[in-house]
Amino acid sequence: MKEKKIYLAVDLGGGSGRVLAGTYDGERIELDALNRFANTPLELPDGRHWNVTGIYLKILEGLQIAGKRFGGRVTSMGIDTWGVDYGLLDADGHLLGLPFQYRDHRTDGMMEKAFSIIPRRALYEATGIQMMFFNTAFQLLSETGQRSPVLQHAQDLLFTPDLLGYWLTGRKVQERSIASTSQLYDPQSRNWNYGLIEQLGLPTHLFKEIRDSATVLGELRAPLQETTGLNGLRVITVGGHDTASAVAAVPGRGNTPAYLSSGTWSLMGLELPAPVISDDSYADAFTNEIGVGNTVRFLKNICGLWLIQESRRYWLNHGQDFSYAEMAGLAAGASSFRSLINPDDPRFADAGPMPERIRDYCRETAQPVPEAPGEIIRCIYESLALRYAEVWMKLPKYTEIAPDCLHVVGGGCQDELLNQFTANALGVPVHAGPVEATGLGNILAQMMADGEIKSLSEGRAIVARSFAVKSYEPKDTQIWDAVKARFAAL
Repeated sequence: MKEKKIYLAVDLGGGSGRVLAGTYDGERIELDALNRFANTPLELPDGRHWNVTGIYLKILEGLQIAGKRFGGRVTSMGIDTWGVDYGLLDADGHLLGLPFQYRDHRTDGMMEKAFSIIPRRALYEATGIQMMFFNTAFQLLSETGQRSPVLQHAQDLLFTPDLLGYWLTGRKVQERSIASTSQLYDPQSRNWNYGLIEQLGLPTHLFKEIRDSATVLGELRAPLQETTGLNGLRVITVGGHDTASAVAAVPGRGNTPAYLSSGTWSLMGLELPAPVISDDSYADAFTNEIGVGNTVRFLKNICGLWLIQESRRYWLNHGQDFSYAEMAGLAAGASSFRSLINPDDPRFADAGPMPERIRDYCRETAQPVPEAPGEIIRCIYESLALRYAEVWMKLPKYTEIAPDCLHVVGGGCQDELLNQFTANALGVPVHAGPVEATGLGNILAQMMADGEIKSLSEGRAIVARSFAVKSYEPKDTQIWDAVKARFAAL
């Protein structure tokens, strides 16, 4: 009988984090959450930051649990996080202040400033990245504009998973998938776009040799081995961007598998062998990010369950504590297509009173104003599904065989009402699961580094054997089609 192997996946999202243990018996992977924790930004006088030291302590807590439970039987660990954010270090490796959170207002006006230096189209052609206000390029541009002393003293830039990996091992790298979210990476040459970096007036010395996923970073530092009991534990550079890890674990079906990574953000797209930078991809605002194994994640960023999360927080602050299941139940009981919003309207990008913003939007667009929580949630769900349908209709332009189903992974795949709405709006089957795709993709990269599997396709077959997938067939498609013109007008 094959000896079981244990891999640890640190999976950090914009709202929460977890340390998962994946046990592989030669056929299937079994997941166990060692700890889960909130990831709450810090509102400080100079802006919104990540509590990255608090996150680090929670990771160590998870490693200590692993040490007590598994001892020296753990093969390796890896870290994935949200994209674009970074920490700056001085020549001695000291972190120069808490990293900013991507929704901080320091990037206000930075896209326009960048376009005054490099035209918008030229910036897209150089990077293949969708223009988003929080991209690393615009964050760094804000620091140069403010003559940040931190930037002036920085010798290293480490993206969030790279920073945490450095604290665990003492070794600094810039991993490829997370680097590709920065809008400073050239997906054609597969290296930093140093010419672009110089044009923007950013310090080129911050951008070093890029490390591929599924490679060994180093061993856990000796003091950490002692405190956790994980002697000789190897830290693997996995798909550092959480979407890269999530896509790595998609057990795709259909002739051309298409995916939707559903969480705080919704990311819909295709896995391609090479970047697509064209008139169409520019007009459609698709992004080219790098995946595990150097594939291209050709996708569109869509505002996702952030709208639900912020609405829930608003109601909780007003004395109404709805679980996510209760919110879905309220939406199911509300009238259909009463009010719609554009989920990607800039007003919804920042934290704040989301239900009030949705009401204002509906009032301004001469629609019935949703008052009850169920009406607001229904409005969000239907609007997200219709937005998915808009993006879905663009995908056939970028592949020889049009996708005939959508595979939803991540936390949002648990939302049965949204999954059904998505199937209805797209008019194709939706296959939902696994929930922990990001952690599984993290583990698959470790298994590749370990030599346990030779390819992602082999790993995806293991995922398909290990976790059930629930399918949703489209219903009421004529009704949904009739609403699409009204939604497009928004």
